[in-house]
Amino acid sequence: MVAKKHQNPSGGLNAAGRAHFNRTTGSNLKAPVKSGDNPRRASFLARMAGNSGPERNAKGEPTRLLLSLKAWGASSKADARKKAAAITKRNKARG
Repeated sequence: MVAKKHQNPSGGLNAAGRAHFNRTTGSNLKAPVKSGDNPRRASFLARMAGNSGPERNAKGEPTRLLLSLKAWGASSKADARKKAAAITKRNKARG
């Protein structure tokens, strides 16, 4: 579980959270790619669209999953799936 101070209220991790994770694990997390045809964005959207968790909790509030998808430019798991496929298709067409 990520500490509240490292979570971005609109989804994902904030800069301090990414820095903390990188320091403690030796990883190299980067900020979300909110638009464009970046392959990293397509990969993230495809992975998150396949997560089994709900998009909204019992109170009807968005879960961290949905907030993260919105931070990357998708409005739902279905939208993320469509966007990932479209980005991948455009990238393959470019060569």
